[in-house]
Order: sequence, then C-alpha cells, then structure tokens
Amino acid sequence: MKIRIGFGLGTHTSANEAGSFGELVDVLEELRFDSLWLSERLTGDGPDPLTALAFAAGRTRKLKLGTGVLVLPGRNPVVLAKEMASLDRLSGGRFLPAVGLGAPTPVEHQAFGVDRKDRAAWFDEAMGLMRRLWTEDHVTHHGERFRIEDVTLRPKPIQQPIDVWLGGQAPSELRRVGRLGDGWLPSFCTVDDVARGWEVVTATAAEHDRTIDPEHLGVLVTYSYRAIPDRVRALLAARRPDLDPADVIPVGLDALRQRLTQFIGVDASKFVVVPLEEPDDWGTELKAIADAVGDLQN
Repeated sequence: MKIRIGFGLGTHTSANEAGSFGELVDVLEELRFDSLWLSERLTGDGPDPLTALAFAAGRTRKLKLGTGVLVLPGRNPVVLAKEMASLDRLSGGRFLPAVGLGAPTPVEHQAFGVDRKDRAAWFDEAMGLMRRLWTEDHVTHHGERFRIEDVTLRPKPIQQPIDVWLGGQAPSELRRVGRLGDGWLPSFCTVDDVARGWEVVTATAAEHDRTIDPEHLGVLVTYSYRAIPDRVRALLAARRPDLDPADVIPVGLDALRQRLTQFIGVDASKFVVVPLEEPDDWGTELKAIADAVGDLQN
C-alpha cells in the first residue's frame, strides 16, 4: 500500500495572490509533498481551483494537482471536461480531480444556479458524459439536461482514464461513490466513519459490477495547533452533534501523526492535511509538517 500525503487549502485561505500562493507551491515541490489540493467556494477567499492549479502546474514538475472538491452541478460538462483534459495534458498527467455536489448553503446554490433538489441528478448525468468525452470519439448524448450530437473532445487527457474521486459521508453520498467514483475522499470524519463508509462504498460498487482500487481510499484531515475555535465547534456540532470536535480535528502535529496512523490502520492510504489556521510563514509550516509525518510515506 502506497502511503501518500498531500497538502490542502481551505475555502477561506489568504494564499490567493501570486506571491503567497507561489511560495506555497514552491515549498511543497521542494519538500516532496505528494500533492496540492484546492477546495471550491464561490463565496470564499480561496482562488478558483482550476485556475490556481494551472498556475501551480507551470511552477512544478512532480507535484500532483487535486481539486478537493470541485462543484459539478451548475457547470457545462463538455466545457469542464475540456478544461480538465487540458490541465491533465499540460501538467503531464498530474491532475487528480475530486468532485461533488457543492456546499449545502443557499448562497452557493444560488451562485451556481442550481436548485438543491436538482443537484444529484445533474451530477449523475454530467459525470457520465464527462467520462465518455475523455475516452470516446463521436459522443452523442440525449439526457434530461444536456444534449450533444457527434462531439469529439480534443485533446484527450494523458491519463486514460482520469480517476475521479468523490467525497461525502451521508448514505446517499456513499452509494454515489460506489456507483460513480474511482476513489473516496471524505472530510471531518472519524476512523470508524472511514471504516464503515468504505464498506458501503465497496459493497455498492460490487452491486453495480464495479471495482474500486483498494488504494483509492483517502481522507482530508484538518488539523489545528491551538484549541478549536468556538465557531468551528458550533459548525461541527450542527453537522455531527454526537462527536467531540477533537475526534475529527487533531490538535498539534503529534496528534496529526497519530490520526494519520489510525487511518492507515483501516486501510486509508491517501491523505490531504489542511491547516485550520493559516501560518505566518508557509516554508516554516510545511517543513514542520514534513518532519512530523513525512516518514509515513513509503
């Protein structure tokens, strides 16, 4: 099992200018982190993931480039498939897309122009169409939302196929991963959540005559250095009132290492660590993380 550790930025990151973001990218490459992951929130401070990852691709040679996650409902799947294929080619096959339905907030739904009740159906149709466009020529599709006739998307991505990961922990989300995903990347979850969820994902995949690579189980792990802020505790309480916030947000790098080790114990092998608080200096922060957990990679 190949253990890989990447680094992610939250939706309210201040690393959204050429100087700060460029420094972050350069240090990640220098310290040999596996990947950089950017989340999407139209109303957040973070940069657009595809634009920022294209910027990162031009500064790096080995760093993989992930979206964690990019919102699918509200986008034209043909245009998005072209953008993703282009990024994969220009990065030399380093693109790692994770996609989802979007944040469960009315302002985000309005910004994307999709009613909450329509998101799942939009996602399912768009995901299937994008896969065909990446791998087939002369694609014809007559769906409820999209109709195309004899479209051949060029250029095709280097990766054949591109593996698309999904997030989420609700029962319907786990089943969607099993039906449509190539990997699972949940966030704000416990070790038991991951173990139980993976059972549902793999069982659902088998029901649909699919197999998901056993190494495609990952976890996005948010960490903190200080006490978890009250605002974050309130958000977690609304989402998971049964949990102690420390069960999903390790405090300190020792706790982060211990949590990753526990996840490895239930067969997770791909990790994205995300700081709850942004550091004053990215170089110092990333060096500390590399020293604390880098040797878990193999």
